[in-house]
Amino acid sequence: MGTGSKVFYAIGTFLALMAVFYILATNWIGEDAYLFGVEWIGAVGLTLAAAFSFMLGGYLNITERRMDIVPEDWEEAEMEDGAGVLGFYSPSSIWPFAMAASICFLGLGIAFWQLWLLAFGAVMLIWTTAQLNLQYGIPREKH
Repeated sequence: MGTGSKVFYAIGTFLALMAVFYILATNWIGEDAYLFGVEWIGAVGLTLAAAFSFMLGGYLNITERRMDIVPEDWEEAEMEDGAGVLGFYSPSSIWPFAMAASICFLGLGIAFWQLWLLAFGAVMLIWTTAQLNLQYGIPREKH
C-alpha cells in the first residue's frame, strides 16, 4: 500500500470517528428543533466526507499496486530520483480560463435557477472542454 492511499485511509478513519462522535454529541445535546436530536447537516457532511476519503484511498490503492515503486515510497531515495518530466502543460492556453468561466455560468444558473443560464454554461463547458482537448490536434492555421 502506497503513501497516498494510507493518507486517505487515515483521513477517512478520522472523519468516520468524528461523524460517530458528532452524531452522539448532537443527539445527547439535541433539542426539540432537531429530528431525533441529531443535527443532520453536519452528520451527513462528515459521513460523506469519510466515504469520499475511503473511495479516493481505494482508488489510489488500486492504481499504486499497478505502478513500480515511486521515490516517495523508497526510504533511500534522493531528491534527484523524483526529477524529470511530469507532463506537458500548455503555457499559453486560454481554454482553462474559458472552462472556469463556463463553470461560473453554470453555478450562477443553479444559484439563481435560471435555466437559460444553466444551459448556456453547460454548452459552453462542453465546447471549451473539447477545445482544450483538441487544441494541439487542430492545425495551427485553423485556430
